[in-house]
Amino acid sequence: MNTYPVATHPDLQLITLDVNGERYDVVTEPRRTLVDVLRHELRLTGTHVGCEHGICGACTVLVDERPVRACLMFAAQAEGARIRTVESLAEGRNGAGGGGDGELNDLQRAFSKHHALQCGFCTPGFLMLAEGFLGERPEATKEEIREVVAANLCRCTGYQTIVEAIDACATARRGACVTPCIPDSPADKEH
Repeated sequence: MNTYPVATHPDLQLITLDVNGERYDVVTEPRRTLVDVLRHELRLTGTHVGCEHGICGACTVLVDERPVRACLMFAAQAEGARIRTVESLAEGRNGAGGGGDGELNDLQRAFSKHHALQCGFCTPGFLMLAEGFLGERPEATKEEIREVVAANLCRCTGYQTIVEAIDACATARRGACVTPCIPDSPADKEH
């Protein structure tokens, strides 16, 4: 008798996900969203579920280093991509700058220092949005940062502290680089 779930249940599929630098084989229904698989199958609960319509941004993760609303993406669509959740920041994976032992990375420390955390529910989404944005636009201005963070919803703040935290992190990252910080460039190896 075959007890393999995919073979015995035609509504299930086996997918392989690369999450925070680790490979996971997941048996799931094709209609399951990425946020549901991250939270319920992989137990990465830092990614929050808010509106489930892609409006609030609480579920923002990085897929191939670009911010994505995990509630709008099927987990099967993420197969073959590199996924990063908020847990990757403190763990220092994928060059995120954490200490590898749960130490906060520079962006998380900036959020703490500038009191950009508030209740914390939306914070993981803002952190991942900012991490992806700063990866693409390390020279971002405060106005550009303000425009980007407006894509996520927060009921606790006026966004100013979030903008200040991201700007402070961007400024510090630029100051730490000998040449302009451009992710995945050959010059990064000199930093």
